[in-house]
Amino acid sequence: MAYSNFQEFLKRLEDIGELKRVDREVDPYLEITEIADRVMKMPGGGPALLFENPKGSSFPVAINAFGSKRRMAAALGVEDIESIADEIASMLKPEVPNGALQAARELLPKLGVLMKMPPRHDRGEGTCQEVVKTGDDINLEELPILHCWPQDGGRYITLPLVFTNDPVTGKRNVGMYRIQVYDRNTSGMHWQMHKVGAEHARVSAERNQNIQVAVVLGGDPALTYAATAPLPPGIDEMLFAGFLRKSPVHLVKAKTVDIEVPADAEIVIEGYVDPREQRLEGPFGDHTGYYSLADMYPVLHVTAITHRKNAVYPCTIVGQPPMEDGWLGYATERLFLPLLKLTLPEVVDMHLPVQGIFHNIALVSIKKRYPGHAFKVMHALWGLGQAMFTKMIFVFDADVDVQNVDECLWRLGNNIDPERDTCVVRGPIDVLDHASRSMGFGSKIGFDCTRKLLAEGFTREWPDVITMSPEVKKRVDAMWTDLGLD
Repeated sequence: MAYSNFQEFLKRLEDIGELKRVDREVDPYLEITEIADRVMKMPGGGPALLFENPKGSSFPVAINAFGSKRRMAAALGVEDIESIADEIASMLKPEVPNGALQAARELLPKLGVLMKMPPRHDRGEGTCQEVVKTGDDINLEELPILHCWPQDGGRYITLPLVFTNDPVTGKRNVGMYRIQVYDRNTSGMHWQMHKVGAEHARVSAERNQNIQVAVVLGGDPALTYAATAPLPPGIDEMLFAGFLRKSPVHLVKAKTVDIEVPADAEIVIEGYVDPREQRLEGPFGDHTGYYSLADMYPVLHVTAITHRKNAVYPCTIVGQPPMEDGWLGYATERLFLPLLKLTLPEVVDMHLPVQGIFHNIALVSIKKRYPGHAFKVMHALWGLGQAMFTKMIFVFDADVDVQNVDECLWRLGNNIDPERDTCVVRGPIDVLDHASRSMGFGSKIGFDCTRKLLAEGFTREWPDVITMSPEVKKRVDAMWTDLGLD
């Protein structure tokens, strides 16, 4: 289902018992973080929170809206995220139908979905522009922007959809980059060196020109997820959002920049970045669970703030897992597995455990067919988009449940000879990795946790896993109730 706006999504969460309203005054300076962090670490992720009276602002604060498996599915309009993964897998199936009639029956529904994807370009104003502030009326400090952690360099916008256009092609990109507020109308733009927004800025610098930016908060939650998704090059995030919500995203022209923004957004911050101008940004308590250190980043100069009447301010916090962002990562893991299998059909499943904070640990199961197969998969993953940041890859046989971390620890402890079964390489690393030898560059390691073959130099007998015979299990199942052991 498609939501008409972010507040409709919040209403849906409240209807299904997934939202808790907080009516007492709470300070965006550290207090909201402490409350939200405790809630996010509850079993299942706790409820979404709506702080109705944040200190110093008239905008209610929504946080942890994506912070459970059920809410993540609701954000994408489904009961189970796997249903979207199945749909993607179906669309990618390479089988050729037998005959024109079968082809029509199989392809037409898929084409119908595709036809709904492209965003619509609306004339006039969107509801995100019911209130428009420019010039001296601009004041970022009116928003309940969180100061998340004690050593943070300031207040941070933490759930922004950052819209930029390629200076050469005009192609849109939507990314999620934290934004530190400096004062009423300037802020830091933390687009990292590997991100598309940073590339747009580099091209703008080469052309000796500023780059226009629109920072969007809210809208259908599918838009927020799309901004985090590791889409293949050339895929428009708003196109992908349209696919997820089964309805086109409606865009309107921003007020002071030549960028289209979602008509149903809660808040839009318009402005420009001079790529040649930089200012110290940070520190920031990051999703690694550590503070990312202060560094030089471009400055966003705000030219307008627009918002809906009675807008809600969406945000999140990051820190030591588990946190809300873990569920956004879970959605990416499941939705992009079919695309991964398109390139690596031997892959059975993949799991990015929340303790690995997305880029530190990947558990992968494969149908092993030949010597060195596990190493082939490691190198292929390191060559795929944001998977290049994966610091540790563990490759298992097809019969291993990589969703079960306990089983994986047991298997890898038993199945590897460290000298034989590890592969260390150097390459790009996430810039937030504080342990790497330099920012953005370091080493990665792969572990072959599969059964070893004779052709791999393993001349001993590989033992079987201990299991009980099916007949005995069936007999004990029949007597279990009478044993009184439950």
